[in-house]
Amino acid sequence: MSETSPKLRAELEGIPTYKPGRPAAADGPVAYKLSSNENPYPPLPGVLETVTAAAGSFNRYPDMACTGLMNELAERFAVPVSHIATGTGSVGVAQQLVQSTSGPGDEVIYAWRSFEAYPIITQISGATSVKVPLTPGDVHDLDAMADAITDRTRLIFVCNPNNPTGTAVRQAELERFLDRVPADVLVVLDEAYKEFVRDIEVPDGVVLYRDRPNVCVLRTFSKAYGLAGLRVGFAIAHEPVAAALRKTAVPFGVSQLAQDAAVASLRAEDALLGRVGSLVSERTRVVDALRGQGWTVPDTQANFVWLRLGERTVDFAAVCERAGVVVRPFPGEGVRVTVGETEANDIFLTVAEGFRKEI
Repeated sequence: MSETSPKLRAELEGIPTYKPGRPAAADGPVAYKLSSNENPYPPLPGVLETVTAAAGSFNRYPDMACTGLMNELAERFAVPVSHIATGTGSVGVAQQLVQSTSGPGDEVIYAWRSFEAYPIITQISGATSVKVPLTPGDVHDLDAMADAITDRTRLIFVCNPNNPTGTAVRQAELERFLDRVPADVLVVLDEAYKEFVRDIEVPDGVVLYRDRPNVCVLRTFSKAYGLAGLRVGFAIAHEPVAAALRKTAVPFGVSQLAQDAAVASLRAEDALLGRVGSLVSERTRVVDALRGQGWTVPDTQANFVWLRLGERTVDFAAVCERAGVVVRPFPGEGVRVTVGETEANDIFLTVAEGFRKEI
């Protein structure tokens, strides 16, 4: 048998592997998973019933055009249906955006550290990543990002709030940045955690997109809406960009269960706001407690907190796991900890307090 293997694209060499948050151990001491920014609540009222009903027909293909969901989103955000595209979570739509804009010789700019899928989807497309370091306060350095634009730049990701630091850029600085970006460069405002924002100075990307044809907004049902396991996200963008996203979408990628659950979730907004409000209150309690222990914690507008631990990151994660919670370590940098159930947060805070005393 020949030892020659099929020829694969050179761009795939060395692509980093996406690292999902580790699950809580089924047979060990770990009881809580705070590593994936999941919503700790069960599906919103009526959503589980909707999905159960839809499950009776999953021998059929889903509506490839996501007609019901598209119409619901168009009404919810007061945008034309032609300005919407759906995908398998916002990360799936993000990959479609890179595919639609960038290839070999092109550049994609994003802050670092930011969402770890950005370098993966950029390299898959054959484009070059341009990573711009965060400020010392773990916020996007928009001036430096604007300075990094060249004639090869095709796409810029602005993760707002930023994953994993939770920090957010405000309206004036974001508008100043957008004014500096050439009209033929697409700016993607990745707003996966928008529902958790309470800083009134942090803008709504949908407002900014309306009179800026080179702005695209990413949203997801995975976080606040609690549909992480169903994989449905969407983009709002002007028609040429939205049309390109629909062209690059995997046919039938969003299941009918996901579509129906997303529609039902949009219609349960009162319950959603109540749950998000509870998580935001718990976020405030966790941040205040950490600062009271002496930690430096960035102002987070997401459903997680960030502790910059440097070389002690892995040690801290191990102590958390032994105590009963799994957190998300970024070795050599820090840990991201989801705001979860009160009991889980209390375990994390106890670990953090003891660890702080040893530093």
